[in-house]
Amino acid sequence: MLKSIKQLNRYHVAILIGLLVVLFDQLLKIWVKTSFYLGEELEITSWFKLCFIENNGMAFGWQFGSKLFLTIFRILFVGAIIYYLLKLRKCSEVKFGYLICVALVLAGAIGNIIDCMFYGVMFNNPMPPETASLFPEGGGYAPFLQGRVVDMFYFPLFSFNWPDWFPIIGGEHFEFFKPIFNLADAAISCGIIAILLFYSKHMGHTFSELKRRRLEEKKSKEARKN
Repeated sequence: MLKSIKQLNRYHVAILIGLLVVLFDQLLKIWVKTSFYLGEELEITSWFKLCFIENNGMAFGWQFGSKLFLTIFRILFVGAIIYYLLKLRKCSEVKFGYLICVALVLAGAIGNIIDCMFYGVMFNNPMPPETASLFPEGGGYAPFLQGRVVDMFYFPLFSFNWPDWFPIIGGEHFEFFKPIFNLADAAISCGIIAILLFYSKHMGHTFSELKRRRLEEKKSKEARKN
């Protein structure tokens, strides 16, 4: 009994962490969207800036297929993770850290899906230096499911120019880290990296246990019918 209560509490804590990520991700995006004009930068330190951009693609601005296709793919992906997370409640040996990682990936995916689904309807898209309005009278800038993802975190940790004598890229400017991302992207990346580094074997055991439990449930139903 105590083990079941402990397992339930760990599961709820992981869900709560995911919900907090979604909440803070959306609060930050709405603040940036309504306080910054597109392309505006705010320097926090020499290696950390807030830079408001929007993208139609995946994490860190990568592009993949059409906007509508990408949004539908994200929705299906979130549905699969929710289903998997619900099934993890029946997995007795699942580790708390693994639950948190899955919740982070789910929260990040949901955070970016909200942008794609609703931001085109919720916001207008004025020309700089004007900032966007929430629920403008003239309507939004895009149809439902075709909004753009808001990104703002920019970490130009260091940069330099390649020597002129260097083959191919000689004389070009190099900057690390160049991609601009949001809290949802960070949650997805941290969750996936942590799973690969610390829980890759555990993930296999988890799937095996879920499969075993499904077979046990199937046998139990057949036995009751007989």
